[in-house]
Amino acid sequence: MIPIADYHMHTPLCGHAVGEPVEYAETALEVGLEEIGFSDHAPFVHYEDPTITMNIKQLPEYYRMVEDVRKKYSNCLRIKIGIEADYIPGYESKTKAILEDYPYDYVIGSVHFIKNWGFDNPEEREQWSHKDINQVYRDYYQLLRECAKTGMYDIMAHVDLVKKFGNFPTEDLTGEVKKTAQVFKECGVAVEINTSGLRKPVKEMYPSLWNLKIYAAAGVPLTFGSDSHDPNDVGRDFDKAMILAREAGYSEYILLKGREIERRVRF
Repeated sequence: MIPIADYHMHTPLCGHAVGEPVEYAETALEVGLEEIGFSDHAPFVHYEDPTITMNIKQLPEYYRMVEDVRKKYSNCLRIKIGIEADYIPGYESKTKAILEDYPYDYVIGSVHFIKNWGFDNPEEREQWSHKDINQVYRDYYQLLRECAKTGMYDIMAHVDLVKKFGNFPTEDLTGEVKKTAQVFKECGVAVEINTSGLRKPVKEMYPSLWNLKIYAAAGVPLTFGSDSHDPNDVGRDFDKAMILAREAGYSEYILLKGREIERRVRF
């Protein structure tokens, strides 16, 4: 048994993904998914980088791409349109303006920067050797909480992305995760099981089991995402993700439409 929906996938417009939306849809059908959602990287609000995100002028093209593939597969695959937007403190109004530009089915919030440092960027990986790892983790969880509190997001992406390169804290940060889970619950955002971590240096899904157990205990809703930047990764390792969800204490996940919970799927 696998989840029926993959809500985290990208398009070539972000500058670091391959394959056209139709190819992602075809893979979804091949692996047995009933629903997918595109959630490409929203334009950065603090600077432009065509290798990481779309720019503002590409947003209409993104909408058309997804709408076209939605129409093409309307008889066999439900296709939602979302977007993944970075939380950049101080740029909330610009981010909000982008997110209000289109009637998305969901918005994924992500944290990839601590101040000006792209901590998960391979080109900036060397900076880890100069950091207090415990403080990096505390800063990261603080940013996740701030992100959720903006009210701009529906799903929080890869909520322990900070472990990507295998840098782990030496302190017990259970309290930080518990505070984060409580904020997520209060703000009504979901957490995703993101299988892409298995394809990264850390070789673990986001989040890890101990982490996910805390979100489950707090009653934070769940979604699933492959974070695919290649059609071959759509729905990848979803069987493992379902096992992780069960082990963490989840018994259902949600489907979204128009930024509201459309359905709860029990397993």
